[in-house]
Amino acid sequence: MIYFDNSATTKALPAVLDTYRKVSEEFAGNPSSLHALGDHAYQMLEGARKQIADLIQAQPDEILFTSGGTEGDNWVIKGTAIEKRPFGKHLITTQVEHPAVINSMKQLESLGFEVTYLPVDHRGFIDPADLKQALRQDTILVSVMAVNNEVGCQQPIDAVAAILEDYPNVHFHVDAVQAIGKGLMASLRNPRVDFITFSGHKFHAPRGTGFIYAKSGKHIAPLLTGGGQEHNLRSGTENTPAIAAMAKALRILLTDEPQKVARQAAIRERIATHVQQKANVHLFSELAPDFAPHILCFAIRGVRGETIVHAFEQHEIYISTTSACSSKKGTESSTLAAMHADPKLATSAIRVSLDEYNTLAEADAFNAAFDQIYAKFGKLMPNED
Repeated sequence: MIYFDNSATTKALPAVLDTYRKVSEEFAGNPSSLHALGDHAYQMLEGARKQIADLIQAQPDEILFTSGGTEGDNWVIKGTAIEKRPFGKHLITTQVEHPAVINSMKQLESLGFEVTYLPVDHRGFIDPADLKQALRQDTILVSVMAVNNEVGCQQPIDAVAAILEDYPNVHFHVDAVQAIGKGLMASLRNPRVDFITFSGHKFHAPRGTGFIYAKSGKHIAPLLTGGGQEHNLRSGTENTPAIAAMAKALRILLTDEPQKVARQAAIRERIATHVQQKANVHLFSELAPDFAPHILCFAIRGVRGETIVHAFEQHEIYISTTSACSSKKGTESSTLAAMHADPKLATSAIRVSLDEYNTLAEADAFNAAFDQIYAKFGKLMPNED
């Protein structure tokens, strides 16, 4: 079995699951309880917080635990809207964000906020000049993803940060769900970035885990109120075992990160170089420095994406269409639509997404299966002559 759908979710590592089990067994108390068992759980929780903070070069009080990327995006966007409503109701994002961002923005629009959706070029990138033109006196938030989850383009975070230096009161949020462990920490930790969203199940942590980096001095309103956990910002009893396991997963991920990134890039290049030799293959991702090393999106003209996915499944190779969040719904890829891709090509798009445990041997097996699949569906494709 070859698993090439890591942008949808990753498998929890055995060492991570061991941590989860051990903490579940040995730290059973509620971190908010006053007795010794509660204090032990609290110390474990805060130890995990410090470890994560150290790994991303932040302070412990700048780390807020969540249930994942969707909650994190919702919290930063809606929390900013609530917190900064007296100062303005204008927000800026891009046309190629994850649905957790786009749909949060649309919900705020229904409540009277205004949102500017920045366009992208044919490669999937925004133009920082468009951002500069869109900024207004009543702008309160700019939200731009670091790595697009469908085609892998890396948005110009540093260029956006440079523009926002002149707008210190505007919150700058980066969705880094697809960027963690991909050699992009320098841009993510640009001093002008105020909030960053991370999701545990994208880096081999248990599902239902995640965290936000919230720069000291920047404030968002809570979405969950109750017992006052997470500095009174996110109430609810903390999932201490899963949080500890997430900290373990992040430490493993960021160990030898450059070598892991290079390995993923080599696998991606081997697949891309092979498939693009066929006349009816179109690459949406590029083998370029401004594309992430782990995502490859391409189409076979005349064959629907879901058909290709199931054909690879017959070879026990697991990939996806453009986004796991929309694949089962059969909805159009928002990113490819924003890139003005040919709709017929867009419906044929598939995504290969790697992690640090994939191998070149798996790439070769993928390429062999691809050749068989391409030959099988030859009659559905346009004439190659």
